[in-house]
Amino acid sequence: MADNGSVELFLATAVDAAKKAGEIIRKGFYQTKHVEHKGQVDLVTETDKACEDLIFNHLKQHYPAHKFIGEETTAACGTSELTDEPTWIVDPLDGTTNFVHGFPFVCVSIGLTIGKVPTVGVVYNPLMNELFTGVLGKGAFLNGTPIRVSSQTELVKSLLATEVGTKRDKLTVAATTNRINSLLFKVRSLRMSGSCALNLCGIACGRLDLFYELGYGGPWDVAAGVLIVKEAGGLVYDPFGKDFDITAPRVAASNPFLKDAFVDSLQQSE
Repeated sequence: MADNGSVELFLATAVDAAKKAGEIIRKGFYQTKHVEHKGQVDLVTETDKACEDLIFNHLKQHYPAHKFIGEETTAACGTSELTDEPTWIVDPLDGTTNFVHGFPFVCVSIGLTIGKVPTVGVVYNPLMNELFTGVLGKGAFLNGTPIRVSSQTELVKSLLATEVGTKRDKLTVAATTNRINSLLFKVRSLRMSGSCALNLCGIACGRLDLFYELGYGGPWDVAAGVLIVKEAGGLVYDPFGKDFDITAPRVAASNPFLKDAFVDSLQQSE
């Protein structure tokens, strides 16, 4: 495990990288987008690629011995295995579909794992100028102010977030919509912001009470956000009650009061 001084340095470097990438996103947001398809509805733009290059170059200058996993390099070169080495896990532009449509829920997500444990997390939405940060054992912050998860204790008064993912085969769509149908009878309302990382940060700062997503892209969607949730007093877990696994594309998050009832409701929705 790194000492406190180096972890604070890791955080500062990640914030610098996120803000520089944020400038690219902010400029690109108001310009014509050049869009490619990774799948039927899964999009990538030149901004995604430019941001990932910038972030990795910035981090590699400071920490050449560290490992790196990024969404766009993984898409191009195949999966990188997560090891115990210090590893930067980056989504250069979470919410690409939002970015393409001019919907301002987009962010840079930069997480650092050490011994496979999320240790530093930075999520930055440059369009709303919101910088979420967390360091293991040091708390979570929004623009430097400490944040905490909600204190909601009742499912029926809770605001739930989820996403429908990028798969459009009939079985997946049916399972997704059936799950939502079931949950809508048990919560106050539902939101889909289009960004897994920002949904996790919504849990961390108490804007959202419940979040789950199945079948997201990879660890880059959650590496920063799960740490920020935990440091804000929240819980992160597998939607069906098991321990959270950063390499499995399933995540749920809430405050501690709601977890058991939420897991029960998710299991009943299957």
